[in-house]
Amino acid sequence: MRGRFMTSIPPFSRYRDIIPDFAGFLDALHRPLPTHLRINRLKARPSALAADLAAQGVLLEPSHPKDDALYAAPGLDHPGNLMAYYQGLLHPQALTSCLAGPALGPEPGAFVLDMCASPGGKTAHLAECMENRGLILANDLHSGRHPALAHNLSRLGVLNAVITGYQGQQIPLRHRFEYVLADVPCSGEGRQRLVNGRESERGPRAERFPELQRRILMRGFDLLDRGGVLVYATCTYNPEENEAVVNHLLQERDAEILPLNSGVSFSPGITAWGTESYDAHMDRTARFYPHEVDSVGFFMARIGRSG
Repeated sequence: MRGRFMTSIPPFSRYRDIIPDFAGFLDALHRPLPTHLRINRLKARPSALAADLAAQGVLLEPSHPKDDALYAAPGLDHPGNLMAYYQGLLHPQALTSCLAGPALGPEPGAFVLDMCASPGGKTAHLAECMENRGLILANDLHSGRHPALAHNLSRLGVLNAVITGYQGQQIPLRHRFEYVLADVPCSGEGRQRLVNGRESERGPRAERFPELQRRILMRGFDLLDRGGVLVYATCTYNPEENEAVVNHLLQERDAEILPLNSGVSFSPGITAWGTESYDAHMDRTARFYPHEVDSVGFFMARIGRSG
């Protein structure tokens, strides 16, 4: 979820016809984002750490019906101040962001590509899924982000990742990967809230994302081994950055959308936007809205090679 904040809040009213219970959606935008934590199984047992934190006065609430490592932390405004954070026992991470790793589902010993890895929360989650076995190529174009990425991977006890600095759309086609995560740069609408109930104009940068996203997703698919799985993710509601990008891949490559089971509530992807129509299987993609799951707005598609 690599959202980049624009200088203004986008006009969410243009999504009125595609967001179910739009009034409930707007109400959710007036609430602050809750603090969520992912307990790091590479270093801690979730139940034991939750009990230890409770003894310290930090009460956690389970936030996922099947994953005992994901918690909401009401009233905890600065989780980075906890000793458990410095020890790498937990990582502050939006609940919806925590769904990408399990959706990809890399097995221990796998060869994995994280195309846009910084700051490393999802990369570390992949390493946890892999039991620190196999290899993760943790790629991020911006060298200035590498220290934070390396720090988080080290803090969280990740032993099976190497950092590279390619442009996502230009990662060399020398090797195929069993699993690819394309958590691409986006307009970041899912992380934003309305200011005093008012909407302002969209920033011009949002218009530049879809072309970059298409190029990154196409390269990610070209790097995917047959039988492998690719997850495409954004933290925005914009169909031009979500369904339209996935639809472009389906038109250009022998790709198919795979079923996705997140374990939490979501709305299916849309099959039309304005004058554009998308593949009928776009309803297998997932749209996460703040009034349906109390977290960052998110989009996710699970993709494989046809046949």
